[in-house]
Amino acid sequence: MANPPQPSLGYAVSITPSNPGTSNPHAEESPIPPPPSISPTPPRFPPPKLQQGQSPSPSIESSNVPSPANGVKSGSPIPHLSTPPGPPVFTSPVRPAAVPFRSSPASPQPVAFSSGSFLPTSSPPNLSNGSGELQQQISDGTENSVPTGELPYVLFSAHKILKQKKQANVPSLGFGALVSPGREVSPGPQIIQRDPHRCQSCGAYANIYSNILPGSGQWQCVICRELNGSEGEYVAPSMEDLRNFPELSSPVVDYIQTANKRPGFIPVSDSRISAPIILVIDECLDEPHLQHLQSSLHAFVDSLHPSTKLGIILFGRTVSVYDFSEESIASADVLPGDKSPTQESLKALIYGSGIYLSQIHASLPVAHAIFSSLRPYKLNFPEASRDRCLGTAVEVALAIVQGPSAELSRGVVKRSGGNSRIIVCAGGPNTYGPGSVPHSLSHPNYPHMEKTALKWMDQLGREAHRHNIVVDILCAGTCPLRVPILQPLAKASGGVLVLHDDFGEAFGVNLQRASTRAAGSHGLLEVRCSDDILITQVVGPGEEAHVDTHETFKSDSSLYIQMISVEETQSFSLSMESKRDIKSDYIFFQFAIQFSNVYQADISRVITVRLPTVDSVSAYLESVQDEVAAVLIAKRTLLRAKNYSDAVDMQTTIDERVKDIALKFGSQVPKSKLYRFPKELSLLPELLFHLRRGPLLGSIIGHEDERSVLRNLFLNASFDLSLRMIAPRCLMHREKGTFEELPAHDLAMQSDAAVVLDHGTDVFIWLGAELAADEGRSAAALAACRTLAEELTEVRFPAPRILAFKEGSSQARYFVSRLIPAHKDPPYEQEARFPQLRTLTTEQRMKLKSNFIHFDEPSFCEWMRSLKLVPPEPS
Repeated sequence: MANPPQPSLGYAVSITPSNPGTSNPHAEESPIPPPPSISPTPPRFPPPKLQQGQSPSPSIESSNVPSPANGVKSGSPIPHLSTPPGPPVFTSPVRPAAVPFRSSPASPQPVAFSSGSFLPTSSPPNLSNGSGELQQQISDGTENSVPTGELPYVLFSAHKILKQKKQANVPSLGFGALVSPGREVSPGPQIIQRDPHRCQSCGAYANIYSNILPGSGQWQCVICRELNGSEGEYVAPSMEDLRNFPELSSPVVDYIQTANKRPGFIPVSDSRISAPIILVIDECLDEPHLQHLQSSLHAFVDSLHPSTKLGIILFGRTVSVYDFSEESIASADVLPGDKSPTQESLKALIYGSGIYLSQIHASLPVAHAIFSSLRPYKLNFPEASRDRCLGTAVEVALAIVQGPSAELSRGVVKRSGGNSRIIVCAGGPNTYGPGSVPHSLSHPNYPHMEKTALKWMDQLGREAHRHNIVVDILCAGTCPLRVPILQPLAKASGGVLVLHDDFGEAFGVNLQRASTRAAGSHGLLEVRCSDDILITQVVGPGEEAHVDTHETFKSDSSLYIQMISVEETQSFSLSMESKRDIKSDYIFFQFAIQFSNVYQADISRVITVRLPTVDSVSAYLESVQDEVAAVLIAKRTLLRAKNYSDAVDMQTTIDERVKDIALKFGSQVPKSKLYRFPKELSLLPELLFHLRRGPLLGSIIGHEDERSVLRNLFLNASFDLSLRMIAPRCLMHREKGTFEELPAHDLAMQSDAAVVLDHGTDVFIWLGAELAADEGRSAAALAACRTLAEELTEVRFPAPRILAFKEGSSQARYFVSRLIPAHKDPPYEQEARFPQLRTLTTEQRMKLKSNFIHFDEPSFCEWMRSLKLVPPEPS
């Protein structure tokens, strides 16, 4: 599949949403509905390339102004869900893998994981098996049948690799890949129900690029070049017969074992809905917040499958575990919250007469009665000072999920039919009992107590993960939550922490999506690559792997990452370098993900990628995927921006990075000190400008809690959400319900139009004053915009907040602050990026100018000139 021509700075598309007056009647039945399909019509500039199998509501027509955030060179798909847990923090030094897993000595590769620790990797020796050069045996059709770097599970920042080490290892641009192990695509990988053939030397899997000797059935490993036997399985009369093996005809395959002998195994048809959900609810809420929470909880239990087991726990100064055996009244057993529950108290609870987990079909009226019985906080204490024993409540919830099996298993983890979930609904910080911190930051012992709380929360999260229990923390309200204390609990268990303005609509949607999102478990990611490549850093939801030693590979140099969970919402960012000048024509990468899916089938997903090497810098730059490169740069940058002071420093780092790319790969303007940015990377500088001024590094977000949550979400987010969090997508409403995609510049604020701005975790709808004055037109435009916003984020997790406001309102600042202030540019530069301006009358131009809020910051073109660079020209 050939790459589409690269659009430059902003082509426009028209999108027609589905009927705004209709709703999706299947939204609750299908937790992960298919994404909207986009059908292109004859374009003047090519629209973004879309993933196979999409069939949406919006239809796209190309016009002539591209959006820098959506000119997809890499064929990036429309987002499904979004947003994984935060990055791991490693405190222990790296330990080498146990012998005999790696029996031969090898020098370790420094692989910096998200905390700066190193994972064990090693460089494979130059192997020689005496077989000489083996001729490529599989048909040359392989050359054309596999798209270079175009696999939905792995996105490379470039589709070619420079042979010269000095040219390839320019750190300002860098080279790497985004790996999404749990991504769901249609059609999915080919399925193989047998053991894979693996290299006895390095552990790599036989694949589409392996050289095969059909006479003997031997195959040559693409990683270490060793010959391996296939126990006669690859013996074939002709090369064409070998194509009947899926692993030799497809770059992605799934090896599946469904025979499950573990205790607690539940049939596949019931496994996904058998895992219980326990709600752990803050009872220290004021009346307005409580009313919104009750509405969200009532809707939530109505959306659950009738066979879902539900538990309800409240926490304040005590822990109340509700009993579903009482139908007439809301009844609960109460435990103290000042300390962890004793084994005796938990045994009395579990073996007592109460029913604390009950299927919805049998207990729905009781659940509604419990929610209706909740009462607002009565004492006269500020929100931040109220006693909340969140840690104790989660401990009790863990014990309820495990039940009597926790004692009977004698330390052996019993697996239920899938990942159980504990969903914490919190309105304030954990200030009482284990894992808590004092109400006041000025407490003399606060630093020590904070350190103790962080360690305790991390241990609790790891205990939950050991029992396949995911802890999601959904927070709401205006009370500071001390996010750094709560984050380790969610992160270590494989869950997420999400902030909301209130317990209303967005909170309710996230409550439902948290309970239904697919999650695999026991994930292990193996990364192998040709000996010329060094993996230097990994960012993502994983940690140092403790690999079993039952498989012995004498020269295994792979990188192993223990995945906390396996979800479509997450990705790993891998940074790579060349170790030396490359002599071969191709570099090979193999990613193997071993995990158990939601139906408890054991899967080994093997992805093999081959990238060509080139001498030409121009050919390399043509293959660079601007958006993937921008996301990789952003993740490396955000990893170092631990607070606002760091974020400000990282803005300068972005400036220096852009200047260095221009110096290394661009050209100097004759008789000038200015440099031109390479035309092949025309989208990259504007994407990085969005990054430095947006919510991730800029000053749009004020509170450190919000900044911390956003940073953790971004570091593990899928490519689609990561890109949208960097650069917003701007869609202007046109006549007949269509939408035109424009660059995210403030020139889009035209008084007679409505604009939708999708910034990943937020979606804004802006109505121009002239349009708002016409009630009929504004109502129709608002309905169309809201429908489009809901469709764009239909399966995104966390669900973004959707805000609508009129031109000139105070809330409009949310919208304006995220747009590039292009109104400060000369008219010829404005018209170059916004050809629509050429059709405006003088009066319309004056109205457009009145919309601008004069922030003390440069436009994109001014920023480029301040770096002694010529702004890239849109075509």
